Amino acid sequence: MDDKILRKLFLGFIQIHILHHASEHPVYGAWMTEELHEHGYEISAGTLYPILHSMEADGLLLKEERKVDGHIRKYYTATTRGIEVLAEARSKAYELFKEIKD
Repeated sequence: MDDKILRKLFLGFIQIHILHHASEHPVYGAWMTEELHEHGYEISAGTLYPILHSMEADGLLLKEERKVDGHIRKYYTATTRGIEVLAEARSKAYELFKEIKD
């Protein structure tokens, strides 16, 4: 299958994954990239950061800047809207999984 098509499909999975972790604790880009790699997603910082910025602009994530080891690190936490979207996405993903699992 064409990589471009797969990337489009996986973008939604990646966003759900980000919301899931950001609803549990603040996340930052490098940590999220590593987490996604552990689940088989090959994503670069150049791809991840625009996704995070877009999700922030859509009101799904809230960004907080913290000074860590003399550098500013941007942490993202799910907003109330992000948590609501995550709940709906979980429901839809579960229904899809039940349909395609066999």
